[in-house]
Formats: sequence, structure tokens, C-alpha cells
Amino acid sequence: MATLTYVYADSTAVLGPLATYAEPHCYDLCAEHAERLTAPRGWEVVRLATDSAPLRRSSDDLEALANAVREAARPQERGPRPVRGGDGDPTEAGRRGHLRVLRSPDN
Repeated sequence: MATLTYVYADSTAVLGPLATYAEPHCYDLCAEHAERLTAPRGWEVVRLATDSAPLRRSSDDLEALANAVREAARPQERGPRPVRGGDGDPTEAGRRGHLRVLRSPDN
């Protein structure tokens, strides 16, 4: 895999190692497309050395991913917070996420 960046002022397409963060004018390419890349007429392609060895994932990566998924799936422990009306009675009967159940003022 490689990242393609255009330098319009120099009419140059730069193909280098995979970028570590996203930029507006960078495009990530798979190995096959990076190898077959051509530039428009009058442009130059600069190919920077890339580490073509496949990345090997360690068990630490898999364990960290599993822990993150478990943490995200864990329910939040918080009860409904009643909203007090002017006379001190709770007007909120329950809460689920961003939705609230309000008691009728007649009750």
C-alpha cells in the first residue's frame, strides 16, 4: 500500500509510504494500483521507497481491539435524573438515551 500526493506547482505525483494521518489531497492506493500508477502527460512520478513487507499483527493488537469493543458495549451506569417542577414534584417519569417520558400536568 502507498499514499499518492500531487504537487500541482511542480506537475509531480509523489507515491510514498502509507500516510499516518488523513490529508485532503492524499489518496491511499493498494499495492497493485500503486505499481501501475501513471501520471498525466507532462507530469513526473516520484516513487519514494516503501516497505513492501506485509504487516504482521501481534496478539497485543487483537487483545487491544477486543478490550475496546468490550468497553464500548458495556452499559452506562446512570439512573434517570428527575426534573423538578416549580412545586418540587418530579415531572420526568423516565429516561432512555436522549428520550424522556414526562408526566402529564393533570396527574
